[in-house]
Amino acid sequence: MLTMVSVRPRDGALPARKRIQQAVFGLGCLVLGSAAFAAGGEWRSHGYDDAGTRFSPLAQITPDNAKELGLAWSYDLHSSRGVEATPLVVDGVMYVTAAWSIVHAIDVRTGKKRWEYDPKVPPETGRKACCDAVNRGVAYHEGMVYVASLDGRLIALDAATGEKRWEQDTLEAAAKDAATITGAPRVFKGKVIIGNGGSELGLRGYITAYDAKTGKQAWRFYTVPGDPSKPYENAAMEMAAKTWDPSGKYWEAGGGGTVWNSMVYDPELDLMYIGVGNGAPWAHLARSPGGGDNLFLSSIVALRPETGEYVWHYQETPGENWDYTATQDIILTDLELDGKKRKVLLHAPKNGFFFVVDRTNGEFISAKNFVDVNWATGYDKAGRPIENPEARRTDKPVEVIPSVFGAHNWHSMSYSPQTGLAYFPAQYVPVTLQDDKNWSGPRDNKPGQPMSGVGWNTAKLVNAEAPKAPAYGRLLAWDPVAQKEVWRQEYVSPWNGGTLATAGNVVFQGTADARFIAYDARDGKKLWDTATGSGVVAAPITYEVDGEQYVSVAVGWGGVYGQYTRGSDFKSPGTVYTFKLGGTAPMPEQVAYQLGNLVQGVPYDPADVAEGTLLYVSNCVFCHGVPGVDKGGNLPNLGYRPATVIDNLERYVFNGPLVSRGMPDFTGKLTSEEVRKIRAFILGTADAVRPKQ
Repeated sequence: MLTMVSVRPRDGALPARKRIQQAVFGLGCLVLGSAAFAAGGEWRSHGYDDAGTRFSPLAQITPDNAKELGLAWSYDLHSSRGVEATPLVVDGVMYVTAAWSIVHAIDVRTGKKRWEYDPKVPPETGRKACCDAVNRGVAYHEGMVYVASLDGRLIALDAATGEKRWEQDTLEAAAKDAATITGAPRVFKGKVIIGNGGSELGLRGYITAYDAKTGKQAWRFYTVPGDPSKPYENAAMEMAAKTWDPSGKYWEAGGGGTVWNSMVYDPELDLMYIGVGNGAPWAHLARSPGGGDNLFLSSIVALRPETGEYVWHYQETPGENWDYTATQDIILTDLELDGKKRKVLLHAPKNGFFFVVDRTNGEFISAKNFVDVNWATGYDKAGRPIENPEARRTDKPVEVIPSVFGAHNWHSMSYSPQTGLAYFPAQYVPVTLQDDKNWSGPRDNKPGQPMSGVGWNTAKLVNAEAPKAPAYGRLLAWDPVAQKEVWRQEYVSPWNGGTLATAGNVVFQGTADARFIAYDARDGKKLWDTATGSGVVAAPITYEVDGEQYVSVAVGWGGVYGQYTRGSDFKSPGTVYTFKLGGTAPMPEQVAYQLGNLVQGVPYDPADVAEGTLLYVSNCVFCHGVPGVDKGGNLPNLGYRPATVIDNLERYVFNGPLVSRGMPDFTGKLTSEEVRKIRAFILGTADAVRPKQ
């Protein structure tokens, strides 16, 4: 069962927290050029260029004048959920998404709305969204804006008016009850390319290309093999199938391997590169009892963007067992290594190692851990991890480091060819894992299995024993040639925002504790910061308008970690903040987060708490955290809800008023007696952590 990290514990709660945890736990370089390279100071592609560098050549803002930054304008996204989008700026218009895949077009000179498009995502889709109802942005191509909706549609909009040009349902029938899309599409060679998420709910990963003008499907590439009794789609799938044990009937749980984030393109090599996700279920031996590498899980795969043809792969975590996705940002650049210039890709995935890989052929060059890790001691010359056998123990809980939250998650990385450094947030969120011996298949739902009541499919017990290592969050500047850290900044919480690097030698990043900061890219000296009214998880951008350099960031706390806990005492709505030198616009009002008092005064039977604990873990914990222990994120902590709410919990659980806002409807999935036991757990936990008089 899961205990979440509370960044700022309430006074007097620590000894009780430990008791509750034990109870709950009983459960020289070159930037690549490309057709999408942003001329004229625009930001036309998700990663700035097709190489995904997030490095802008603009240099008006420097370490000498960054202290003069001020607000130029702000824009209310009318969102209370996570905001993860990288805005695009094309021809004087910013295109940015908020939660529920809503697209906003904003005049970059005035900050005023041009148009808004709401894809009307059905609220019940929220049940499938493991990691909040977020969206990471749009793609732009030849006068059209492309957005992928949370419920799996790819939609083309007229960039000038916001009118829909075409729409395609990207989800296969087998994925309908599991898949969502949170990522930004990319456009390579006239193809709009999109994957999806949802491995935790049990599906087979794939990525699809559509004609940018018509929406017609061009190709689909699967990332893991399907049912071996049926013909394989291509030679790549036949090869991959040899690395899976069919006795585990992995295809019934889908296998996982979703492509939900990183996609980049090298026009010279005519190769696109994708990062592939974790296995379904998480437990390696549950999906493949005989072991095996399980291709292409946790891999980088090179494809031809015109046809989807497989070219090569490099697997970072063979036999993926810890939710170690490889979907984090891939960056393409050229490095001088051992006196020779090489075309490489840079990658800092969840498993805690920074990789340099030859992007022409997938040859492993180097890997070095950028945080403390205990699942492996390094990589051998062939590019395989040297594993610690303890990390694969199945008979007891193990605190595998990094945890399932990753040493670096989706939060964007940038790379400066001037400094030769990559900039990215690193973190640790304490978790222990143990294989679930009672797991019996992809639709298993037994009390105590994490979030199984809403379809999660892990075959793992999470925090069946309390983790011991402390949580942290930091910004790293990493030298990929020397494979070493150059400087760092420490933060009060994990889950800090993505980064932007500029030719002015400035790095920008937002933080979990609701700040937006500029650093000297060379040595990490803080140059300037400002409050943002909400924790920042998205990455900033920069662009030039009428001879002035602007920096914008879309702000709104959220994501899987941000749903249940927080690093700030603010809860302002989702907002785009735009800064320039000498900006004098007033900052929006900042809304304080109202935690409330621990719930009390509702009768309950203490004998129900133990069973209620298991039921809570299976249905509530990743959204609401541990009652009274976590502070609540963009969703409330139930230990601090009013007594009238907890006393009448059934009214909210069974087709209640919050279903229209994305809360799952547990009608037919929980009984009234089970809800009563969940209520007992909430109240019993609140009583246990309440400071004694």
